[in-house]
Order: sequence, then structure tokens, then C-alpha cells
Amino acid sequence: MKLEIGNFYVKDICFGESNSYHNGLLTINKEVALRFIREDEHITEAELYIVKPGDMVRLVPVKEAIEPRVKVNGDPVFPGYTGDLKQAGNGKTHALKGTSVLVVGRHFGGFQDGLIDMGGEGAKYTYFSQLKNIVLVADTDEDFEKGEQQKKNKVLRQAGHKLAEYIGSIVKDLEPEEVETYELPPITKRSKKENDLPSMVYVMQPQSQMEELGYNDLVYGWDSNRMLPTLMHPNEVLDGAIISGSFMPCSSKWSTYDFQNCPTIKKLYKEHGKTINFLGVIMSNLNVALEQKERAALFVAQMAKSLGADGAIVAEEGYGNPDADFIACIVALEDAGVKTVGITNECTGRDGKSQPLVTLDEKANAIVSCGNVSELIELPPMEIVLGELESLGRDGLSGGWAGDEILGPSVREDGSIIMENNAMFCGDQVIGWSPKTMKEF
Repeated sequence: MKLEIGNFYVKDICFGESNSYHNGLLTINKEVALRFIREDEHITEAELYIVKPGDMVRLVPVKEAIEPRVKVNGDPVFPGYTGDLKQAGNGKTHALKGTSVLVVGRHFGGFQDGLIDMGGEGAKYTYFSQLKNIVLVADTDEDFEKGEQQKKNKVLRQAGHKLAEYIGSIVKDLEPEEVETYELPPITKRSKKENDLPSMVYVMQPQSQMEELGYNDLVYGWDSNRMLPTLMHPNEVLDGAIISGSFMPCSSKWSTYDFQNCPTIKKLYKEHGKTINFLGVIMSNLNVALEQKERAALFVAQMAKSLGADGAIVAEEGYGNPDADFIACIVALEDAGVKTVGITNECTGRDGKSQPLVTLDEKANAIVSCGNVSELIELPPMEIVLGELESLGRDGLSGGWAGDEILGPSVREDGSIIMENNAMFCGDQVIGWSPKTMKEF
């Protein structure tokens, strides 16, 4: 597979009379874009905003982030989801860099939604405060789940993906400022130089725990709960084959933007042929029953060994129950002779003193921590709130609460907030670009 991503570096975004991109300025006709969004009869309210790094704006409940892109040949950016089922990872894709489409609930949030501060102290906790964001704030007629803590957010998430395609189409016929090429030779047809290097696989464990369909990450539009571990070309991940679901405390989530720009895959690509032989991605799954977890771990280890992997990186989306899958996978790989490093966040309690993962093993002796989901974050009021601030405590967001006998409510009368890191949108960035560092005391 050969994937060429043509990059257009967005320096600024504004609303204007027509859709255009020129010298780094992205202009969007707001009314036309809103008409496009409202073509879905289930959208009952919709508004678009532009927020930039440093803006004193708080967004909550944030549901999804997507990089605006377009396939030059007309294929869907998210095959099997926003269009026909096509092969991802081939051909030419144009991408608007330095920006994302953020989807925010106008009224209702849920367990899996989060918060972003574009400026102030809170901006340091999430990567998305560094981007120039097109924000869709909307509501739907999905009344059946508005009172539910766990929401599928189907209409809002799909609206965001379609809007990202719509905005990406602005640069479809333009010449990109830079082209990134991603290409790996077939595993059995690599040079002696490549084969003499340590061989590496990247094991991704996207969220797939929910047995009821509609919550999990999607692979080519297919619910990942139905999937067994499988070998994927890294280009597929970078090119829209996988989109984020609507399950998991928000700091642990991998947004669609994260899959599209996966830093770990890009780093492995950069080192291919120099320090490692990058074999590809083993896309695993997260299960509920212990037997299912063990079965998946065996599949992963067998696949890695059959590919000739000397080493592996394992990354899990989530924590708690998924820790069992994460550790089982590392142990199975180590037992198969594959040296393995794990990447995860941890749940050590508000005081940092609890066991970091639900299950542990002596063979899991090389784990990179991306932070504590239970760490308390206290932030002052923000000048502008997009969405509904009350949702942080009212709607069961994983890091917020309506009341605490010691800390009081998450949302105070003056608009200041206290919450767990759990509610910071994609804040732990297990996928490879966590801004956090470790300190020893």
C-alpha cells in the first residue's frame, strides 16, 4: 500500500461568503455548512463556532474530534461509515493540518464525554487546545437516550464526520504544501537490511467492550466488538478505517483525530529501515469475559510470533476492565519471546496511592504511564462556555459529579469547576502524544 497525505497547514480560520483556502487561511460559509448539517432530520439544533489556542473558551460536553480531510479520487474519508466500503490506506488524501472539527452537545452529555479549555490553566491538559477548531454545537431528537448516562451519540458523531469531509473537500483540487508518503514493502519481500533489523509490531486495543452495538469504535464501519485480533496495514489506521466510539471515560478515549494522526505509528514509520523493521499493526480488541480476554491475547501472540516480531508496543484505550486484556496481551507476547512495552494511563485514586492497574504481572515490567485518571483538576470560571457547563455534574460525565460531601459539586455557582482528569477530553493521549511527564519524589 502507498498512501500520500497532502498537507495544507491552516494558519487561521474565519467565516465568509464562500468556502476557500488560500495562503493558510481557511474560509467557511457558515450558513451553507449549517444547511449541510441540518440535512439530517434528526438534528434539532446546530450552530458553528471557531475557537483558537488561547481563547478563553470552555467546551463541554465534547463528544468527538476529527481532522478535516478529503480523498482525491472521491472515495469516502471514512469507508463503510460515511460512504461505500472502500479500501483505506491507498492513494491520495488531502488533510487540513492544525485544525479539527469538534462535536459538542448543546444540552446533554454522558459518561463518555469530556471538557476542553482553549486557554488558561486548563489548556495544558489536552492536545486539542493547541488546534484551531471548528466547533459544531448541536442537539438531536434522540430523546430515548437523553436521560441515559451512557449515550451512543450516533447522530452527533456522524454529523461531525460528515462535516469534516465537507470542510476537507475545500482543498480537494488544490496543490498541497507538503506530501507525506507512507509505504511499506510486503513483509515477505523486504530487503536484507530491513530484515536484519529488530522487527516490531504495534498492538492497538481500541474500545470494543460493549456487547450492545453502537457504542464501540468502528473498523470500516463495523462494530469492533464483533472483531477478532487481525493484522492491519498502518496506512489503514492513518486513512480513516477506524473511527472513535462513544464508550469509555473521556481522558482515556482515542478520538478519530487520534487514529488519523497516530503518533506511535508515525514514529515507527520514521524508524523503519533505520533502527527497526516495522511489520505492521495488530488490531486487537477489548472483551468482557475472562476467557474472551485470554483468547484474544493468544491470537495476538501467535500473530506476532508468526510475523517474526522481536518486539511489540501494546496500547489500550481505557482502563479498569480493559487492564485485564492489556496485561494478558503483554504476558502472552512475553511468553512467546516477544519483548513488549505497554502504554496506558492508570487509576491510582485521587491520592495516587491505589493499585495503578486492575491486574498486574511481573512480566509486564516495561510500562509507560500517561497519567492518573483520578487526579483532581480545579479550574477557574471561563468567559465563554460552548455547550452546557451544567452537564459536567448533571449528566454523569466520568470525571464530574452533582455533589460530593467534601468537595461539593463539580460545577460551582461562580462557574469554576472541580473534576477528575477522567473528564478531560482525550487528555491522557495513550495513542502517543501525551504532554505529561513523570517526576520522582
